[in-house]
Amino acid sequence: MTAHPQAPSLNGIVLKTPLPGPHTAALIARDRAVISPSYTRGYPLAIARGQGAWVEDPDGNVFLDFCAGIAVCSTGHSHPKVVAAITQQAQQFIHMSGTDFYYSGMVDVAERLAKNTPGTPDKKVFFANSGAEANEGALKLARYATGRQNIISFFRSFHGRTFGAMSVTASKSLQRKGFSPLLPGVFHTYYPYHYRAPFGPDPAVTGKKCLEFIEEFLFKFTCRPDEVAAFIVEPIQGEGGYIVPPDGFLQGLQALARQHGILIIADEVQAGMGRSGKLWASQHFDGFEPDIMTSAKGIASGLPLGAIIARSDVMTWEPGTHATTFGGNPVACASALATLDILEHDGALANSAEQGAYMLAKLAEFQQESPVVGDVRGRGLMIGIELVTDKASKGKAVELRNRVVDRCFEKGLLVLGCGDCSIRLSPPLIVTREQCDIALGILTAVITECAAG
Repeated sequence: MTAHPQAPSLNGIVLKTPLPGPHTAALIARDRAVISPSYTRGYPLAIARGQGAWVEDPDGNVFLDFCAGIAVCSTGHSHPKVVAAITQQAQQFIHMSGTDFYYSGMVDVAERLAKNTPGTPDKKVFFANSGAEANEGALKLARYATGRQNIISFFRSFHGRTFGAMSVTASKSLQRKGFSPLLPGVFHTYYPYHYRAPFGPDPAVTGKKCLEFIEEFLFKFTCRPDEVAAFIVEPIQGEGGYIVPPDGFLQGLQALARQHGILIIADEVQAGMGRSGKLWASQHFDGFEPDIMTSAKGIASGLPLGAIIARSDVMTWEPGTHATTFGGNPVACASALATLDILEHDGALANSAEQGAYMLAKLAEFQQESPVVGDVRGRGLMIGIELVTDKASKGKAVELRNRVVDRCFEKGLLVLGCGDCSIRLSPPLIVTREQCDIALGILTAVITECAAG
């Protein structure tokens, strides 16, 4: 791969052809003929190779990747330790359903997850194939464990696209369009998004008011607390805009849940596995100990793996009540073990916190200068930049955001949108300071350029 630092180009970015190049354009044409139109493709990127935070398309164009497969490639593209672990396991055996038989890799990952999640290490783990599937199972488990039927989720949340996961999702109405009726017994309430919250801009007040709304309105008028099995909540909202709740909100939600015998499912699919600068985003909120956690995305550096991690007194379902054919696949488990080693022992977790703090500080400075950057937020390498038409009205600059994303691609930087009008930065957790500076230089220049028209 002709990528940084050997590439004879400024900053390692090599754009050899107009975008898309001829080989990429031909691939896109073939794709359109046979691939579902439901896929949400943005700018015309095709990937032929990847290494670390760099990707190369079929035409030899090299890009700096600040998407990481939507926060999936936590250790970067084709990390040598991950590749070695995958190769070694594939040479031994590729599949033997963990639902029916035993193999050590699945137990090894489960032991690591049980001991490093918040709260007691006395936990059990169910393996799935994806975040949506993990959330589906968590909803089933909450109903089974409590004997209750209702679930409370939050506006702007994203939990997946299968029926149960989609039912608790409230990120975009388009994601639900044409699929009703969905799962009954699901209610949504406010997440403390203080920049646009209906309760005002003070984070502490917003968090308190969101909790009061649950007690004083939701429980009183639409959903009795003694019929609620669980709250499902993202400790940091992902698709909804990389929204960080104020300290005290999740702890208050936990107190409210325990008062009424309600479980808390923490969806750590996007925010977990080091993305926030801690192994789990829940760990940013002292005392917050979810009853059930779900993980996927970055857990196996790009291989399909999801997990439900729950206290042993919660995960008590009987044999046969929930199962999977491919969940906990041996090759995916090998990749997960290598990923955990890189995060915990090779410095990637500390790097996520360090580089994330650096970029947040630089972006906060840019926010003061730019008339269109309304909010900068995040933790670790989970950073959201909300663009507005002007700071006074906080008008949602949707078209501007889309132009910025596309223009960054044309400059060799891969970013994605999230929320109504935000840009998300979610690079591999092994990203370097130099790469952060390259990305910030391109992004701030492009925002300024596009804002000027």
